[in-house]
Formats: sequence, C-alpha cells, structure tokens
Amino acid sequence: MRLAFLTMGALLCACLSLFLGAADLSLGETLSALTGHGSELHRKIIWELRLPRTLLAIVVGAGLGASGAALQGYTRNALAAPGILGFSACAALGAVTALYFGGDRLIISMAALIGAAIGAFLILAMTGLKKGASTLILAGIGIGALATAVTGLIMNLSPNPWALSEIVYWMMGTLKNASLGDMTLAGPLTLIGIAMLWYIGRDLKTLSLGEMTAQSLGVSLAQVQLTLVLGVALCVGSGVAVAGAIGFVGLFVPHLVRLLFGADPERLILRSAIAGAGFLLLADMATRILSGPGTTLYLGILTSLIGVPFFLYLVVREVRA
Repeated sequence: MRLAFLTMGALLCACLSLFLGAADLSLGETLSALTGHGSELHRKIIWELRLPRTLLAIVVGAGLGASGAALQGYTRNALAAPGILGFSACAALGAVTALYFGGDRLIISMAALIGAAIGAFLILAMTGLKKGASTLILAGIGIGALATAVTGLIMNLSPNPWALSEIVYWMMGTLKNASLGDMTLAGPLTLIGIAMLWYIGRDLKTLSLGEMTAQSLGVSLAQVQLTLVLGVALCVGSGVAVAGAIGFVGLFVPHLVRLLFGADPERLILRSAIAGAGFLLLADMATRILSGPGTTLYLGILTSLIGVPFFLYLVVREVRA
C-alpha cells in the first residue's frame, strides 16, 4: 500500500509539473497539446519546454535516489551519497573542460559522461576490486578532490568573465534548458544503471551482515563492487551530463524512504528511485515558483539548501549515538 502511495505521489508531481509555468494553460489545453492537438504555441510549450523538463527530472531524480540507496547499503554508512565516490566531480570536470573550449550542449554532455567513466576506471584501478567499502570510499574521496581541484584550476584560467559565469551557472544545476534530446541521452543510461544497482540488491542485503559473513554465503565482493561502481557512474554521470551538479538528493531521499519501508537495501533501491523522481520534481517546481523576473533559483542550490541541514543533523546524530 505504501509503495502504491509513493508511486501515485510521484505521478501526481509529474502531472503538476506539466501545468506549472509562465504560460497559464488549462487542463483541456494541456491535454490537447499532449495529444498533438490545440494551438501550435501550446504544443511547443508542452512538448519543447514542460514535458522534457518533467521527464528529465524523473530520470535524474531516480538515478540519484537509487545510487544513494545502493551506496548506503554497500558502505553501511548513513552519510554515504553518490558524490562520495567522486563521480559528480569527475563528470563536472569533463563538462567544465568542454565549456572552457566552447563546446556545444551535446559535446558538454558527452564530456561529462566521459569524465564519469574515467572516474569509475580510476576507482576500480585503485581498489583492485577486492579491498572492500573503506578502500572504495577513500579512493572516491581522493579522486573527487582531485577532480574538484582541476575544475577550480580551469575556472581560474577562464579567458573572460563570460566564460567563467557560464561555467558557474552550469555547475549550479538546472533543468530549465531540458530537451527531448537530453532525455534520449540520459534516459537509457540511467535505466541501465538503476537495473545494475537493483541486480545487486540481494547481495547488498547479505553484506549488511558483514563482508566476511557475506563471502562465506557466496557473495562475490569483487562483482558487487564492480557492478556498484559502474551502476552509480551511469546514473550520476548521465544526470550531471544533462542537468549539471545537483547534490544531496542521493543522501536525503533514501533516508526518507527508509522511514517508510525499513532498512532492507534490496527493497530500498527501486523505492528510492521512485521517491527521488518525485522529490526532484517537487524541487524543480519550487524553483519555478520562487524564481522571479530576471532572477533564477537554480535547482542544485535549492537541493543543497535542503540537503546540507539534513546532512548536519545526521552528523550530530552519529556523534551522539
């Protein structure tokens, strides 16, 4: 029953997202535009602006939610999030490099995916597929810090203020420039990533008993780690590629889902994907409502404003435990 309510809530958020915008469209006008009828202006508003933005929020939010649930299950750490492995930073480095050299939107997206892939390769090379969660986290933190430093260097070397401002705005994260082309790029990759994370859900449940116990029960730590790294890289890399840096969704959402469905990683991954989609839809609608004329509230800023206090609360709770 709770899963049905969660799914219905996400679907309701998606429907509301189609109605929200500067142009005031009625229910009939929106449905007519969706079915290919109505005025040309209404069709463009729905098919070129609102529908791509809604679909992309679903895809990016689902990927971040599933990644956070899988990482928290693997590391058995409530503070784990997709950014902890450095994929967001590596993907951002790839995109910023493309922006620095004046690449178009497709090149920027591909560069972000390449950056995430390089990050995954470096992590796997450093850990050797056999060292466990602690080594994986350390490798991810180190690679993420290096990618962040190089990103800062590129920003420091930007040839002019306009190039720097473009990089800064992109790194804030937004869905306002979403297109159906972005959806065709990020959608399949995110679905593959979520499927890979769901596939190891039962092994993550076994790992909650401890790595030694899990190995004695037949769990291959190397296979689980490889699948986890590649799955998270696909989800996070594709999200950064089309929407920029959007943080704390993978930390915040799995905790909310855990309150409803318990701590079983096998059950949490798909449920966190659904909740992540709904949360990002709500956050994106909030940015549209709160943005004023000439002033845009970026999605990554809003999710950080929500996520940082929650992160600090978790830290304090861990200290007092």
